[in-house]
Amino acid sequence: MSYILLIETSTRACSVGLLQNEKMLAIREDNSQNYSHSKLLAVFIRELLQEAGITPAEVSAVAVSRGPGSYTGLRIGVSAAKGFCFARDIPLIAVDTLKALTKHAMQLHTPDKTKEQPVPALWCPMIDARRMEVYYALFSQDLQEIRKTTAEVITENTFDKELATSRMVFFGDGAEKCMPVINHNNALFLKDVYPSVNGMVEDAREKFLKGDFVDTAYFEPFYLKDFVAGKPNVKGLYS
Repeated sequence: MSYILLIETSTRACSVGLLQNEKMLAIREDNSQNYSHSKLLAVFIRELLQEAGITPAEVSAVAVSRGPGSYTGLRIGVSAAKGFCFARDIPLIAVDTLKALTKHAMQLHTPDKTKEQPVPALWCPMIDARRMEVYYALFSQDLQEIRKTTAEVITENTFDKELATSRMVFFGDGAEKCMPVINHNNALFLKDVYPSVNGMVEDAREKFLKGDFVDTAYFEPFYLKDFVAGKPNVKGLYS
């Protein structure tokens, strides 16, 4: 029996879950507008373990959202994951943030057949990269990557080719600021879709079974843009 601790802190949302084999045993999430990861992570992890009735020593691996996303959020989440892994000599799994966000959006969004809505052909997760930029990628309905992850200022012409032939779904905390410039009948915007460990389950489990781990000592978040990292405050997380 394996237990995988899941950590997602790539945006303002703080999401932590405990996976037993293929079943999510417990989950804690906070989607407030404040970056409270350094305060919430320790509490959430302890609550999850207590709810599941296991000790930290019984956790088999930690899966963390690798980015892109908030510098602060990613640093705190990865630092917490590394500390947990080092303390217990267990492997670290890195999960792509935008792909996991897309899986979560697919879980939440079901086309309304009574309104004859077409099934979306392309999914576009967007994370706010500050100013007018967003981090985004494009995925097909079967989660094939159509456009690789990039940081870009979105204009009215960015998705002209895709929107001309495909239904597209935009979501994530970067999608809202793009709504005024993406005005097309084939564009659908989903509200209140935040990164969640629910979208990490499949990839985390698959990588665990394959032994697809990252080097805990040298792994760094996928910031996408240059950044000089400092020390996040995760005091008390591993005691």
